[in-house]
Amino acid sequence: MKYKILAAVYGTLLTAFSAYVVLDAFVLGKAEQSNASGMNLSLFAEQTAEEPVGSGIPLQTTVTGESAADGSSPAQTTDAKQSETAAPASGTTSVSGAKTAAAAGTASAQDNDGNAAANTQANAQNTQSAKNSQTAKSTQSSASASTAPPPTETVPPETEPPQPEYLNDDRNYQDENITIAISEYNVLDTAVYVADVTLSSPQYLKTAFANDTYGKNITAKTSETAAANGAIFAVNGDFYGAHNRGYVIRNGILYRDVARDGTDFLCIMADGSFFITTSAEYSAQELLDMGAWQCFMFGPRLIENGGIAVDENSEVARAMASNPRTAIGMIEPGHYLFVVSDGRTSESDGLSLNELANFMQSLGCQTAYNLDGGGSSTMYFQGSILNNPTTSGNSIKERSVSDIVYIGY
Repeated sequence: MKYKILAAVYGTLLTAFSAYVVLDAFVLGKAEQSNASGMNLSLFAEQTAEEPVGSGIPLQTTVTGESAADGSSPAQTTDAKQSETAAPASGTTSVSGAKTAAAAGTASAQDNDGNAAANTQANAQNTQSAKNSQTAKSTQSSASASTAPPPTETVPPETEPPQPEYLNDDRNYQDENITIAISEYNVLDTAVYVADVTLSSPQYLKTAFANDTYGKNITAKTSETAAANGAIFAVNGDFYGAHNRGYVIRNGILYRDVARDGTDFLCIMADGSFFITTSAEYSAQELLDMGAWQCFMFGPRLIENGGIAVDENSEVARAMASNPRTAIGMIEPGHYLFVVSDGRTSESDGLSLNELANFMQSLGCQTAYNLDGGGSSTMYFQGSILNNPTTSGNSIKERSVSDIVYIGY
């Protein structure tokens, strides 16, 4: 009887001890799972604060002028998708970590009785360490978020400059002093030719008289005068020979000092800058003394100090609203634009002075001046005429003029 009682007591104790071991293993697995999940969530919180989309790309709002179907901008839609991608990835890592911890807890439950108590104590220490780590990382994440710069906003310019229709290698020239790049644009149903010219010195911006002679009614075609002077590039000038009045200064020499009221004079100075004035403000000799290298007497001024100087009603005498045009502009001293437009044909309407000014302003001109246009408008480059000169629109041919503006040696 005595032995039966002892056996029953021993069995009860053994059952209780086994239950304790199983319970301890279950508690340990849960604690390890909580520890692994807490550490992964803390890492994701820190990563979210430092890298909002989880891809190493800082959060930035970009305004592009195009919207997604839901009304959000493309950049905002991309950020949202990247954020959604980052969150599930971190969640998957957390579940995997919990399964690993649970497996480790189960393995620990199979250890001997002496290790059970040690595992329980280590588990409590790990849980406290995870809480401390999570608190520290949360504090660091909050500090990082509070000091991060605000999102920047990139706004495109209101208007984009016009783009050339083509720019061919055979329409370029470059040496140690002269660079010329010629482009063609389509502006308001008009072919417009632009020569972008950069010079090491304004001495390479020259003028020449027809037949190398100053005088009234002495004319020759632009291409003929250009070829006779070895010009690399040329446009027609101001046709000074059709008038008896108006200042004429060419290549630093004063040829005519008679005032012409109501006319804008363009002076290209020895330092390469442009200066527009009138005979009421300066005499021809005063301009020469100031350093005028060239002085033209057609006009009007198109752009001055970067602003448009002509309105929609501005026009030269006897000219229609849309015409072939020739103009010269300065972006900065040594950097010039020569512009010639076609007109008076079914292929090209022509431009008004205001349209011409707006086009040249869009290309960056700070000063621009209108030269003789209509049938005179001609652009020459290395032996060829690039545009379609016409007086009536019935035939394409050059008009003979008094002078040219050219680039050469």
